[in-house]
Amino acid sequence: MSTSPPAARRRVPAGWVATAAIVALLVAMAVSTKYRSVEAAAAAAPKGFDPAAFGAENYDAKVVPAIKSNAVELPALLKAVEEDKEAAGRKYGKRAGTGPYNFAVKGTGTAGKPTSGLLPVEVPGLPDGAKVYLQIGPAINGTALRDSVGFITFGQFVNQVDFADAATALNDQMRQKLRNGLDVAALDGKKISFTGAFTLLTPATVTITPVAIS
Repeated sequence: MSTSPPAARRRVPAGWVATAAIVALLVAMAVSTKYRSVEAAAAAAPKGFDPAAFGAENYDAKVVPAIKSNAVELPALLKAVEEDKEAAGRKYGKRAGTGPYNFAVKGTGTAGKPTSGLLPVEVPGLPDGAKVYLQIGPAINGTALRDSVGFITFGQFVNQVDFADAATALNDQMRQKLRNGLDVAALDGKKISFTGAFTLLTPATVTITPVAIS
């Protein structure tokens, strides 16, 4: 009795196996992939720095209280600066790296006639020849509000542009909250009290960005 030879197994072409594996992978990817709308993708994307939001969140809540609580009487500060600028800076001021010191100050004096966005104030007890001005705008310049508090640093920002915009945003808040409700012309000749911050460039001319005038 003769027996038939076993039937030969049919070999699956290697190309078919590779194709099937690719198809299975694509199906798995399709199942696991979550599709988002354009709006959802935009909402999830990293947000850029918003200067206006930074100013609104920090000016009243943090910056103004810090300046008021750390303010030094201006005559006493300028006398300390006259005696030893570095020692006065270390004791009363804030600065980034080797930049100029920034100080929170307060004082009382007689307001003069505002000129070119500056309100001159005659403050008794200052070193001879020292002049004091309050920035009353409409343009408010400098970085004293940002740099005098000590807790706003470059390392908190992505780049120098954002860091600069933070200072501008605080100045904008000061203009909106203080300057816009102030009758500057009516201050001429009147005794006023002020609190603010300035960057020490020369003790002979002190230009203060105020956060309070009364």
